Amino acid sequence: MPQVLCPSPKASRRMAKIRQKGTDAEIALRREIRKMGLRYRVDYEVLKKPRRVADIAFPRRKIAIFVDGCFWHGCPAHATWPKQNAEFWRQKIEANRQRDNDTNDRLQDLGWTVLRFWSHESPSEAAKTIARVVATADRNDTPNR
Repeated sequence: MPQVLCPSPKASRRMAKIRQKGTDAEIALRREIRKMGLRYRVDYEVLKKPRRVADIAFPRRKIAIFVDGCFWHGCPAHATWPKQNAEFWRQKIEANRQRDNDTNDRLQDLGWTVLRFWSHESPSEAAKTIARVVATADRNDTPNR
């Protein structure tokens, strides 16, 4: 098994500058959702232990939305795999994927609807999907008259 090295200080500094919250993709999606007149929460803690935070949430409707970056979450279409210290990055990205799956499972077990979008996806198309899911949740929440 190849030796797993920590990233170089230079790589660590470069990676530390990458935003974790309020990314361009998240902001673009929030803008599209807001245009549709939907109210939502940002960086909403959906689980306490283990702590998990949705990028966008509709808590009353139990809808959690995550916007996943192609590199950090291993997008099948756009992920790039570093050549230097490849095993470290492979393990890191695989751990992110496993955490994503664990989060999905835990939230679904609690009755949440989980939506995940890649950062490269069209914000307007993602917002349309979100609006449909919100409308369905609202219809299902309305008592029969």
